[in-house]
Amino acid sequence: MMRSHIAAGLGAVLLAGAATVPAPAVAADKVTLMLNWYVYGEHAPFYYGKEKGIYAKQGIDLDIQEGRGSAVTTQAVAAKTATFGYVDVPTMMRAAVKGAPVEAVGVALQTSPMSVMGFADKNIRKPADIKGKTVATTPGDSMSQIWPLFLKKTGLKESDFKTVSGDGTTKLNAVINGQADLLLGYVMDQSMKIKDATGKNVYPIKFADYGIHLVSSGIIANKETVKGHTDMVRRFLAASTTAIEEASKHPGEAADAILKENPKGGKKETLTEGFELTIPLYKDPTGKSNRPLRVSDENMKDSVDLMVEYGGLDAKAKDDPKAFYTNDYLPK
Repeated sequence: MMRSHIAAGLGAVLLAGAATVPAPAVAADKVTLMLNWYVYGEHAPFYYGKEKGIYAKQGIDLDIQEGRGSAVTTQAVAAKTATFGYVDVPTMMRAAVKGAPVEAVGVALQTSPMSVMGFADKNIRKPADIKGKTVATTPGDSMSQIWPLFLKKTGLKESDFKTVSGDGTTKLNAVINGQADLLLGYVMDQSMKIKDATGKNVYPIKFADYGIHLVSSGIIANKETVKGHTDMVRRFLAASTTAIEEASKHPGEAADAILKENPKGGKKETLTEGFELTIPLYKDPTGKSNRPLRVSDENMKDSVDLMVEYGGLDAKAKDDPKAFYTNDYLPK
């Protein structure tokens, strides 16, 4: 009789002890995000979201890798060597129309950052001011492809100015060294590189201000990843949406987050300014969405049409613009 009481009492102790042991934590999904290029201000939300635990809260163990161009990052996502890519969406379209199994699952920059820019003290503030100047370009890059449309929209002719050509570094140096007055660049990228090198302010004439409607950077994924890991994709995009919204409220802290993970990632002042120049580009120009990453069908159709006419995109892309993107996995 005594033994049964002892056994019962021991069982109660064991059960009580078991009730206080926490359930094992579910392991976070290891996710690699490959950027479009070496880090600059535009990338701040991802670093901010990682540092502030926004991704961890969604069960995402995020590894951010610098890239070497949107085409290379798109190839990595197509090959599944990166879970997600942050790339120029029109560049991804060129790969997708040729069969790469990738799609944009969130379009971040819904207004193009493409600009023609030079030192602010040269007072080149409008297209007419470009006449008689020297413009540095990189043949074949996305901005050079859209440049003829900018000239058409603004009534300029190539004979109105002189053109010098070179790779990205040569183009920057041409303006820095005074061999060119202007270059084609992104408002939050090349302008900040020039300022880092010279300490001088740069003034951009934005293509978007002259009726050129073209999406830019976005988050892409392999279509098999989206179908096979839908919950993970949703959580990553929920975290990314929050990261963009919160980083936009704290640009200086977002720049600090870059430098904490990548101390050689730039100077806080220009990283902050570059991100501040990025923030207005998140806005949906159609006014249909109040949250980042959700792009309108109208904006994407305009972008596809423009890329077919000027950007070297195969004309068959116009048959089904929705093949390049989805909003289905974004927060409601």
